[in-house]
Amino acid sequence: MYLLFIVLIVLASILMCFIVLVQNSKGGGLASSFASSNQIMGVRKTTDFIEKLTWGLAIFMVVVSIASSYVIPSVVEGSSVIMEQAVKEQKTNPLNAPAGFAAPQTEAPAAADSSANN
Repeated sequence: MYLLFIVLIVLASILMCFIVLVQNSKGGGLASSFASSNQIMGVRKTTDFIEKLTWGLAIFMVVVSIASSYVIPSVVEGSSVIMEQAVKEQKTNPLNAPAGFAAPQTEAPAAADSSANN
């Protein structure tokens, strides 16, 4: 269901981009070059239809976005992808030393100096 909402939002946004480009702006826009649509429905009816379609798509996108927030797949509390990845890296990283691990001890330099003096 969530995937269906996402697909609908993407399709509506692509359609919205085309509709906004076709709208009649102050400079005429792309709608001024469609002479055949002006002859069939008239200039005023064409702009009314495009404006209503733009508002309809905007409302549709808002409603579907809100509805998709309710059907987002739920995550079991305490398990997230980031935490699972961190635990996996902690187990496999050789630089993560256990709490009781101590670095190997080397001979103290003082002991080496006393043997050299004899």
